[in-house]
Amino acid sequence: MRRRPVGVLLAWIAIILSVPVIGILLYLFIGENRVSRKYLRRSEAIHGQYLQWKQSLSKQADVDWSLLGAEAILLQRQANSLFGFPVMPGNRVELLSQYESAFRFLVRDISQCRSSCHLEFYIWHAGGLVDEVFEALVDAAKRGVSCRVLLDAVGSKPFLKSSAVARFRDAGIELGVSLPVGPLTALVSRADLRNHRKVVVIDGEIAYTGSQNLVDPRFFKQDEGVGEWIDAMVRVEGPAVEAFAGNFIQDWEVVTGVGFEYFEGTSDLKQVDARGETPVQLVPSGPEPKPMAILQLVLGTIYSARRELIITTPYFIPDESVLTALVSAVHRGVEVTVIIPEKNDSRLVDYASRAVFDDLLGEGVRIAAFRGGLLHTKSISVDGEYCLFGSLNLDMRSLWLNFEMSLFIYDKKLVSQIRDMQVGYLQEAELIDPVVCGQRPLRRRFAENAVHLLAPLL
Repeated sequence: MRRRPVGVLLAWIAIILSVPVIGILLYLFIGENRVSRKYLRRSEAIHGQYLQWKQSLSKQADVDWSLLGAEAILLQRQANSLFGFPVMPGNRVELLSQYESAFRFLVRDISQCRSSCHLEFYIWHAGGLVDEVFEALVDAAKRGVSCRVLLDAVGSKPFLKSSAVARFRDAGIELGVSLPVGPLTALVSRADLRNHRKVVVIDGEIAYTGSQNLVDPRFFKQDEGVGEWIDAMVRVEGPAVEAFAGNFIQDWEVVTGVGFEYFEGTSDLKQVDARGETPVQLVPSGPEPKPMAILQLVLGTIYSARRELIITTPYFIPDESVLTALVSAVHRGVEVTVIIPEKNDSRLVDYASRAVFDDLLGEGVRIAAFRGGLLHTKSISVDGEYCLFGSLNLDMRSLWLNFEMSLFIYDKKLVSQIRDMQVGYLQEAELIDPVVCGQRPLRRRFAENAVHLLAPLL
């Protein structure tokens, strides 16, 4: 009766028929995209104010469209229609392709901040360079800076149960816990809807986003045999920072009840003068209010390619629409390359992902297995001209369930740097041979195809 995609329906029917009691219980807990009533109530309360603020951003969106190609112009129009954020020019954007540089810049900016420091992450994992961020944040709060940290209840569960939380509160740092789970909350909201965003806003003038959680890869999941996690972030200065700030404030509102009425007129939410020449467009996605919006935009991005499409993602479980888009790109003469980690931290994801390799390789899609660690960077570069960059994976969880943060970048110089980063990943990867792939044992292929039946739920 929900009229969901057929693959999702069939996956749930298969589970319920195979293990009726457990299947029904699973469906009741994680089968429907139920967001908590509190979230919906607070989101509705702020909707008018949030929408009015987003519309005000168009006053700063004076873009020289002659610098963008026809495909990019159509794509930004689609993104604006779906998510309400215009392209904002005049930004200085730095690519931070190594975790050391990302943490070095972040610690420096927090140490120099004057008025506010807002952090929103899926995972906060203590150890190494993350502890330096922690200390910089505590010192900033002691200087009188308004510090707010928003963490996902599941992704950051060990940290939230540690003694560090008491130090936060003693220092005056406000802590918000996004999408809490428990026996009672599971009855009214889906337990596996997660806040997967990675965002920092400092003084309303500097922003960060990308795939990097607050984890030092030297100390994170080192016992899983996948190597260090490989991530990338961008540091943004300029008018687009206001879009980041406003989106954080909305997320803070639905968790704490404190939102635009409190922040408007403060330095936390303000217009920022031009600092560079890069046009960017914010794309915050999630299960509400338009659950298919980000999937539509990803499809638009793939279909816009004319010459080259390079995708990096740790979790590659495309649905039929994405598979069709990738194959269609190849048939248009586009060179399509998908780079994934050779070893994945999820066995189910690895099996479901490899189940589609034969179909893609047979049509001419290049798939490369990265050997330098768990490649966690999420990026889609198109023709070396524009790029989708952020926290979004190419799996159904990111495309349907998670709250994600992505950024469209419309600057050939910066996109060239991102493409160079992708090519660097490719040089540390091995292209999967279609013949060798097709010769894997029958039992392996059977297991992959069996798991692939559950792909819409992974």
